[in-house]
Amino acid sequence: MRLLSLLACALPLIELSQALGQKQVISFSPEGDSVRLAGRKNPGTLILDAEDWPGVLRTGEDLAADFKRVTGTGLTRFVINRTVDESYHRSTQSNTGNGVIIAGTIGKSFLIDELIKTGKIDVADIEGKWESFQTQVVSNPIIGVSKALVIAGSDKRGSIYGLYDVSEQIGVSPWYWWADVPAAQHSEIYAVSKKKVQGPPSIKYRGIFINDEQPALTNWVNDNYPEGKYEGYVSDFYVKVFELLLRLRANYLWPAEWNGIFDLDDEKNAYLGDYYGIVLGTSHTEPLMRWTKEQQIFLQGEWNWQTNEQNVRDFLRVGVERSKGYERVYTMGMRGVGDEASDSVTTELLGKIVEGQREIISDVYQIDDVTTIPQMWCLYKEVGQYFHEGLRVPEDIILLWADDNWGNIQRLPIGNETDRSGGAGVYYHFDYVGGTRNYKWINTISLQKTWEQMNVAYERQAREMWIVNVGDLKPLEIPLSHFFDLAYDHESWSSPSSTTKWIHHFAVREFGEEFADDIADIINKYGMYAGRRKYELLSPSVFSVVNYDEADTVLKEWAELTNKAQIIYNKLDASAQPAFFELVLHPCQAAHIVYDIYVTVAKNNLYADQRRTSANNLASEAVRLLGEDHTWTKTYHSILDGKWNHIMDQTHLGYNYWQQPMRNTIPPVSYVQVLEDSLAGKMGVSVEGSKGAVPGDDENNVANSNNTLVLPPMDPYVSHRWIEIYSRGTGSFDFEVSPHNPWVTATPSSGSISPTGNSTDVRVLLTVDWDNAPEGTNVAFINVTSSASYGNFEAPEIHLPIEKYTAPDSFHGFVESDRTVSIEPEHTSRNTSSEDEGAFYAIIPGYGRTLSGVTLLPVNAPSQSPPDSPRLEYDMYIHSSDVQANVTVYLGTSLNADPERPMKYAITFDDETPQTVQYVPSYDLGELPEMWGTVVDNASWTNQTIHHLEGGGKSHTLKLWAIEPNVVFQKLVVDLGGVRESYLGPPESPRV
Repeated sequence: MRLLSLLACALPLIELSQALGQKQVISFSPEGDSVRLAGRKNPGTLILDAEDWPGVLRTGEDLAADFKRVTGTGLTRFVINRTVDESYHRSTQSNTGNGVIIAGTIGKSFLIDELIKTGKIDVADIEGKWESFQTQVVSNPIIGVSKALVIAGSDKRGSIYGLYDVSEQIGVSPWYWWADVPAAQHSEIYAVSKKKVQGPPSIKYRGIFINDEQPALTNWVNDNYPEGKYEGYVSDFYVKVFELLLRLRANYLWPAEWNGIFDLDDEKNAYLGDYYGIVLGTSHTEPLMRWTKEQQIFLQGEWNWQTNEQNVRDFLRVGVERSKGYERVYTMGMRGVGDEASDSVTTELLGKIVEGQREIISDVYQIDDVTTIPQMWCLYKEVGQYFHEGLRVPEDIILLWADDNWGNIQRLPIGNETDRSGGAGVYYHFDYVGGTRNYKWINTISLQKTWEQMNVAYERQAREMWIVNVGDLKPLEIPLSHFFDLAYDHESWSSPSSTTKWIHHFAVREFGEEFADDIADIINKYGMYAGRRKYELLSPSVFSVVNYDEADTVLKEWAELTNKAQIIYNKLDASAQPAFFELVLHPCQAAHIVYDIYVTVAKNNLYADQRRTSANNLASEAVRLLGEDHTWTKTYHSILDGKWNHIMDQTHLGYNYWQQPMRNTIPPVSYVQVLEDSLAGKMGVSVEGSKGAVPGDDENNVANSNNTLVLPPMDPYVSHRWIEIYSRGTGSFDFEVSPHNPWVTATPSSGSISPTGNSTDVRVLLTVDWDNAPEGTNVAFINVTSSASYGNFEAPEIHLPIEKYTAPDSFHGFVESDRTVSIEPEHTSRNTSSEDEGAFYAIIPGYGRTLSGVTLLPVNAPSQSPPDSPRLEYDMYIHSSDVQANVTVYLGTSLNADPERPMKYAITFDDETPQTVQYVPSYDLGELPEMWGTVVDNASWTNQTIHHLEGGGKSHTLKLWAIEPNVVFQKLVVDLGGVRESYLGPPESPRV
C-alpha cells in the first residue's frame, strides 16, 4: 500500500525564500548600512499610531507573532498616541540594541505624517494611490532611535500589505496556518538599506468565491466551529480566511452561500470583515448583499420583479441598509432562484431592475450620485445573452465577464468598452458544480493555462476585478497563490515562461532551496498531468491500453512523480512534512491511485474480452485500489491530529453524469471462468495495436479464422513492437516465439505460463537488425508454438510489416515513422517571427497535455494575414508513396473572447495556398459553441485538414499560422495512414 512514511529523517529545516517575486528588503546577516530588527536575545520593537486603521493595528500583532515564529522572540509592540509618551522613551533607552520598525498609513499615522513633514521620507510615489506602500531604512526617525525600518502605506490595505510583506520576507508563508508551512528559523533579522515601492496592484479587486462547499469544507467547519444562526460559517472561521487573503495580497471575498447567510450567521462576520480590511460582495446570483438563502426565509412572495416588485425592492433594501457602513461592492441585476435563469427576466426588464436597484442605493446612502458606490454586474451564463441583445448598464458599473466554468474566458472588452469608467473584470473557476461534470475534489488546474487566460484579460483591460471560484479553498492552495500573484503584480509575471519561474519561487518559499528544483518539477508536471482531463471525467476508455503504450506511459508518469515526492518527503524535516504532504505528496499519490484504478479496470475489461485468466487478478486489484483510495483519504484526515478531517470528503470515483456520485465506486469489472480450459486451449496471444486474441475469433476480437494477428508496421525509427502470451486455461504450458526471418529477434523467445502466480502473462518484444533487413516494404513472420493444444485451431502466426526507409543524411527535421509525423509545436524548423517586428510566436513551457504551447504575442496584435504574416515551419521527410495527409491540430481551449475576431489558424504544405480554419464556431454571448463539451472534457480543441503530398522519399514543409493571438498550438499530427486511436495522440516523431 502506498503510504507516506510516518518517520522522517532528522534534517535541519532549510531557510525559506523572500516574498515571492517581490523586491527583497530583509536579510539574515548584516549588509552594508542594514539595520538589525530582531534577534532571539534582543527582541525588536514595532511602533504604530493608535489613530491608525484598526486593521493596520491588528496586522501589527500578526507581524509581532511572525517574528516570534522565526526567531523565537516576538516584537515588542507599541501603540502610541499623538505624542510619544515617556514609557516608550525609557524602553528604547534601556534597550539600545533593539531594532525598530515604524509602520502606519499616510494621513492616519502621526508618526508617518511627521516623517513626511520633516522630509525624512518622500511618499510621492505612493500618496493617493490604491493599496500602495513603501519601506526604507530611515536615520533618526524619532527621538531615541538611531535607525528604523519605516513602512508607509497609502491607505489601509497599503499599510497591511507592507507589514505582511515583511512577514513573508522573514520566512512566514501566507499558508503558515492553512497549509501548515513552517517558518524558517533565523537568529537575527536585518532590514536592508534600500527603498522599496510597491503598488498599486495590477487589479483593483482581487478575491475568491467560497462555493460548492458541501460536503468537504462544510463538514470541516461544522467539526471545528460552533454553529451560527443559520449555518456554521461563523466569524472564527472567516477571520482565518480574511487573514489568508490579506497575506496573499488579496482584498475581496464572496462568502460561502450554498446554505449560509454571511451577514446573519454570526453578527460579527460583517464587522470583522471590514475590521480586517476585506471588501465583501455577493455572488453573481445575489444582488445588493442579500444571500440566496434569505430569499427562502425573508422574502414576501416570489423572487419576481415583474409580479412582486415592491416586496423584492423592500427585500433588497435591507441588504444595502445593513452593509452601508462597510466596504462593499454591490452585485447588480437579477437571475432566477439560486444559480438559474429566470423565465420572467427579459432584456428590457433587467434594465429597469438595475435602475431600481440604483434607486435603492441612492435612497439608503442619501446621495444623488451613486457612481461613488462600487457596483458590479456579472455577465454569467444566461446574463451574457442580455448584453448580447443590447442591454447596457451605466458605465460606472464594473462589467464582470465570466469564463465557461472551465477556465476559458467567454468575452472581454472590445472597442470603446475599454473606456467605461467602471472598467471590467473576470469571474474565473478553479472549481465547478455543473456540466459536463463537477470538478471539486482536488487540484486539477494548469497554472500555464491560468497565466495564458489571465494575461489576455489583463492586456485587454479587464483590470478592475478578478475573482475566482475556489470551492472548498483548501485543496487549491497553489493555483490560488499563483492567481493572486498574477493579479497583484502582473508585470512581474507577464512573460510566457514566467509560470515556470513562479513555481520555483513558490517551492523555495515554502520548502527552502535544497529541494526546490525537484519540488518545482513535481508541481509543474502535476499541473500538466492533472490538467489533461479532470479526475471526475476519467473512465477506463480514455487512455489506450493497446496503442502507443499510452495507458502504461501515463500511469508510469504518475508513479514516477509520486515516488519522487515520497523521496523528498522522507528527507524533509518533520516540521515541513505536513505542508509537503498537503501541497505536493497527497495530490500526486491521490491522482496516481485514481489513474491506476481506471487503467487497471481498462485492462481487466480488455483481458476479459480476450478471455485471459489474469483478468480476474486485475478485477481484484481494482477493488484493492478502491480501498487504497479510501486509506489515502484517511491519511490526509489523520495528519496533525485530525486538523483537516473531512477536507477530502468529496466523492470522485464513479460519475455517471454531471452531478457527484453519492458514494465512490469503481467501474464495472469482469471475471472469467477458471474451472476449465477455454475452447481454444490453454494459451492466448495478442499484439500491440489490436484488441484481438488468438486462437479463436469472435465479435470482440479482430483475429481472422486462420489465427493470424497483424502488428503495426515497423521502421528504423521504431524501437520495438510487442506481443503478449497468456493463460486462457487451467494448466501450465511452455511457449516458444520463432521469427522466420533471421533479422527479427524475439525477447524472450521462450518461457513458461502458469494460470496462477505472477507468470500468467508475458510480453515479448520484437526488434529488427536493420543492417541486415531487406530494403523497402516487407513482412516478417513470427510463429508462436506451445506445449499446450490449440483445440480446433491452428498455431498462432504474427505478421510484422517492415518498412526500411531512412531520411538522407543531409535532411534535418521530422521523419515519417509508423506512417505518422507527430510534432510538438515548439520544435520548429523555422520561426519567421521576430519580437522586434510586432507579432511573434512564443513558447509557453508546460502548457497543454504533452510538452508546451506556442502562441502569438502580443495578445493585442491585429489579426494576421497568411501567407505574408509570421509563421511556424516544420520540415518533414515522407517515404510513403503519394498520400493523402490528414493533419490534426490540437489547440488550447480558449474561446472567442472577441466575437468579432473568432479563433482561426491557417495551414498548408510547401507553397500551396493556405487553408484557413475557424476552429471555434461563432456563438452568441450567453451560449456556448458546438462541441464545447467534448473540448473541455478533452482539454483541447482539435481540427483536421486534408492535404495531398507527393511521397516516395520527399521532404515537405508544413507551414502554420495563428491568425488570432489567443490561438495556442498544443500538438500537430500528420496522419499518413498509420495513426491509431489514443487520447493524447501519437508520441512525437523522430527528429534528425
